[in-house]
Amino acid sequence: MPQQDRKDSSGAAQQTAGSLRGLSAELTARVPQLLEATRSVGAGLELHSTLERICETAAELAHARYAAIGVVEKPGASLCDFITHGVSEETARAIGRPPDGHTGLLGALIQEGVSIRLEDLEADPRFAGFPAGHPSMRTFLGVPIRVQGRIFGNLYVTEKQGDGAFGDDELHILRVLATEAGIAIGHARTYEAARQREQWIEGSVAVTTALLSGGDADEALAVVAEQARRLAGAAAGIVLLPAAEGGLEIVAVAGDKPSASLGVIIPPESPVVAALLRGEEVYLEDPAADPRMITRLADQFGPHVLLPLRSGGRVLGALSIPRGRGGRPFTRAERLLATHFAAQAALALKLAEAQRDRERLAVYEDRDRIARDLHDLVIQRLFAAGIMLEGAQRRSPVLAVQAGIGRAVDELDVTIQEIRTAIFALQQEPEEAPAGLRTRVLREINMAAVPLGFMPSHRFLGPVDSLVGELQGKNLIAALREALSNTFRHARASRVEVRVDATAALPDGRDAVRLTVTDDGVGIPENGRRSGLRNLARRAESLGGESWFGPGEADGGTTVTWQVPL
Repeated sequence: MPQQDRKDSSGAAQQTAGSLRGLSAELTARVPQLLEATRSVGAGLELHSTLERICETAAELAHARYAAIGVVEKPGASLCDFITHGVSEETARAIGRPPDGHTGLLGALIQEGVSIRLEDLEADPRFAGFPAGHPSMRTFLGVPIRVQGRIFGNLYVTEKQGDGAFGDDELHILRVLATEAGIAIGHARTYEAARQREQWIEGSVAVTTALLSGGDADEALAVVAEQARRLAGAAAGIVLLPAAEGGLEIVAVAGDKPSASLGVIIPPESPVVAALLRGEEVYLEDPAADPRMITRLADQFGPHVLLPLRSGGRVLGALSIPRGRGGRPFTRAERLLATHFAAQAALALKLAEAQRDRERLAVYEDRDRIARDLHDLVIQRLFAAGIMLEGAQRRSPVLAVQAGIGRAVDELDVTIQEIRTAIFALQQEPEEAPAGLRTRVLREINMAAVPLGFMPSHRFLGPVDSLVGELQGKNLIAALREALSNTFRHARASRVEVRVDATAALPDGRDAVRLTVTDDGVGIPENGRRSGLRNLARRAESLGGESWFGPGEADGGTTVTWQVPL
């Protein structure tokens, strides 16, 4: 046993022995029950279950209807956790946010660090009133939980069953239990801290692997959001990246329910955004009441940690980890672990960005080579073939042959014009292209032609540039990129058709834009990965639409459909 643990156990034993002296004969007979209770209190290492066992044991030994433990992160601080016994889930929801320990009797117990025993707590001048929905309570007994002088929290019992108030016997019992509880909480905290560090390290490894795997960038950012949400026990995980027009754009959201905030831009005028872009951490205890929040996106959440994704003095984005309304505040240790996680995620983002730049450069080099080959070889050969056909047309005495050759020459002219258009698109930098949706779709198709080895066909229905909004268009391009990426990686297709229909309608009759990508490849294996398809579905659902996939047309393969309301 470590030296400090031996000292704690020895001190606890001395305090326990001292507390047991002076018990009445009635409660002396209950010493075996007390010893069994203290044994059960220290039986586990998981902190929350340990606190629940302490509450239950305290209520049983003190003959109280209700019991609670308020845990403080450091002496004099507010409550970082509040565990109750005897209060139903419905009552807890009606009460709402748990006490913070700044005011009232609980605040006095934290600040004074001494036991408090009352026959009528409402008559005490320190009483600050009950919130709406709180059950009625009169008798009260509270003792501090400490080990070797360090306060871990406070143990409370209320509403003594039967007549009368809590007496000296209950005070002795509660002090013994508080002493043992302090040791148990200390051990549980040590175990919890080690377990949390291990989990955050594993989460950082998962994020680094996802970002550097060469997969879809949106999917990798979704991994960052999901890992942050899971590790922090939060209601959501949100990744934001700098927007072209300033501010931060929400690019990935992980939560129990689909979020409508994907693609929303938080303006640069927000004090929170300004702080994050300066590389500062932001902690919001109650976002709905915080004056720094100029948008209402966070009203549904409680305690909120926002961290810059910073690497090498450059802010690449931000990570938002909110807990639900009424959730417990983030402890100092949790905030430190989240900060380390954000730093690791930022480093992985920077490495992934460098990797994508290298891949993009390789694609540009391939595009230049293909454009030169098309211009210097293919067009010249097609032009020579056209001249030979025209010569054959003049020499043929058969009118039907002349007409057929003429149609073939016309088709060659059209083909040459299409190849020249493709050459122009291949040589064009992305920022040189107009911002219309039609042009952006064609750019993605031309980019996909390099790894596919052929040019996908395309079709537009309706005035896509004027009907489709910027948010829908941006997400449609991302969905098209994901679908084409899946095709050239897995489908082994020889034909791909892209269709953008701005005249579509949702099942409920709303006007919609529908993207359809069809190939004649091998189809999706029964046990194949679905991460990319799930990403398409999440993106559509965030805009009120849907996405699905099925078999292709006559030649087999796969058809992916993605649609959102206009």
